[in-house]
Amino acid sequence: MAYRAAVVGGSGYTGAELLRLLAGHPAIEVVHVTADSNAGAEVGELYPGLRPAYEGRRYVPYDVTDLAGLDVVFTALPHGASQSVVPTLIERVGHVVDLGADFRLPPATYERWYGRQHDAPALVDRFAYGLVELYRNEISAREHVAVPGCYPTAVSLALAPLLANRVVEPAGLVANAVSGVSGAGRSLQTTSLFSEANENVSAYGLLTHRHTAEMEQALSKVAEQPVDVLFTPHLVPTTRGILATCYARPADTGLSTARLLEDYRQYYASDPCVVVVDEPSGTKATYGANVVHVTVRYDTRTGTVLAIAAEDNLTKGAAGQAIQAANLVLGLPETAGLPLLGVQP
Repeated sequence: MAYRAAVVGGSGYTGAELLRLLAGHPAIEVVHVTADSNAGAEVGELYPGLRPAYEGRRYVPYDVTDLAGLDVVFTALPHGASQSVVPTLIERVGHVVDLGADFRLPPATYERWYGRQHDAPALVDRFAYGLVELYRNEISAREHVAVPGCYPTAVSLALAPLLANRVVEPAGLVANAVSGVSGAGRSLQTTSLFSEANENVSAYGLLTHRHTAEMEQALSKVAEQPVDVLFTPHLVPTTRGILATCYARPADTGLSTARLLEDYRQYYASDPCVVVVDEPSGTKATYGANVVHVTVRYDTRTGTVLAIAAEDNLTKGAAGQAIQAANLVLGLPETAGLPLLGVQP
């Protein structure tokens, strides 16, 4: 018998990606889809590509009583919105998998980076941070999951083996990343307009991007000591994809590219959703797939370690990762229902 699931906030890009992936899941069935702003519309009207799997399914307004007794509820809401939903939802369903930022960070850290008081601080500890490759044991031991941001997923997986093996300094990490416009969501905003985004590359969130806190949290766990990251995101004129280029100073004198690549292969040997590649992949290699492609180099000339990660921001960076974590809490195979091959060309 399939686990019964709902997608709350199913009309945004992340919600639509959840619906796409769950349509092919062998053990999870979507029985309820909410979207207050598009209530009454058919899923297939908003996203024609989903019509074959959701023929006749309509978005409905959110009502917590409609979700009582479901096995898993995916909440794909704007940041800040889950704090008002989860307190009444969490006791009525088996598992909550939240894709917003609300339960990823300790309340004090959240308040520092998001500039607002957390409305449900007592519930934060009930959520595991959903970066499966680095928090697998914690996820399996908890009932609820806070899915990481798309940028922290790429950056953390790019740098984790270096810090776990203590071959780089934990201070002065630098991460530059580019993302497609779908990362900003489906809501109308000037920077996402075609005439603004096309033929344009722009940096944003300088020194203050909120995902920095997640990177430092995840990488400090791996390093078993505090780390600091200087993160700069850039918007590029593509729909999907994140490419993160990260830099670190060596703490080991015996480094080489060959050694580091071998370290990465060993570190991710049991992780089906991380692919270690000799040559850097472009974002197209991960398009639509729940995988991150990573590679690493040691530059003898400048004494710098370079790590690169590519991912699809809507799949491994959001909806796919949510399903990967849900599989763990439900006791299913980690990759159930998840594509591992990118769409090319």
